[in-house]
Amino acid sequence: MNAEPQHSYHYHVMRRAIDLIDTAEGPLSLAELAAEMNMSPAHFQRLFTQWAGVSPKRYQQYLALGQAKALLAQRFTTLETAHELGLSGSGRLHDLFLRWECMSPGDFARRGEGLTIFWGWFDSPFGLALVMGTEKGICGVGFASETGEAAAMEDMISRWPGARFVEDPMMLRPWALAAFGANGQEREVAPLYLIGAPFQIKVWEALLQVPSGHVTTYSEIAQAIGKPRAVRAVGTAVGRNPISFLIPCHRALRKSGGLGGYHWGLPVKRAILAWESARADAG
Repeated sequence: MNAEPQHSYHYHVMRRAIDLIDTAEGPLSLAELAAEMNMSPAHFQRLFTQWAGVSPKRYQQYLALGQAKALLAQRFTTLETAHELGLSGSGRLHDLFLRWECMSPGDFARRGEGLTIFWGWFDSPFGLALVMGTEKGICGVGFASETGEAAAMEDMISRWPGARFVEDPMMLRPWALAAFGANGQEREVAPLYLIGAPFQIKVWEALLQVPSGHVTTYSEIAQAIGKPRAVRAVGTAVGRNPISFLIPCHRALRKSGGLGGYHWGLPVKRAILAWESARADAG
């Protein structure tokens, strides 16, 4: 059951625009982009401004392949100052409207045995999203735009093989709408239930301190959790984050300025970073 398919439509238009921008020899004009999308320039401009908060011309700059390096130079944050940045206004978005608790190590070791996980498909700013949750909160968010629905479902179910999975989008709907900021509900609290090994949860909690519109590095996260030499292990934990977007693994970059990997596809990571940067600047 999808919330509002218009958001997914916006994302798919933007996803096509990424491919066009990447293959173009130079910046594309509004008229050129609109023509490729079979839209009038005015309609295309309105659609993009509604979705990204900035014009298509400005948005191209956020989608540039070198934008990761620019983000590190201009919007890098250490975890010590992250909370203050998050309170400054431009870094807010949905970040301050999350609360979370963690599964105990003993329960995690049982690989979901005895746990009931509800699931449903919802529209999101980045295409169709699979949302999973227990009675305590959202425990999983995956995106299907690059992988397909069947693969996304199989991926998420495999994380908790002992659990019982029940389709119940109505149970999850208020949390999903709050999580994706639909219908003005971004000030509702979206509870998260972190299911992972203790080391993974430390990494995910560090990610939750990075404000929207800002980025950090894998090595900075390793430093923040007291494991400065565990950069590779941190990268693995970031990649295994089950609650995409809400636990912002997309905000972790390589120290070199590379995007690093992304479990649901690099185009999705680039889109999220561009979307957050544009909205932070527009705000």
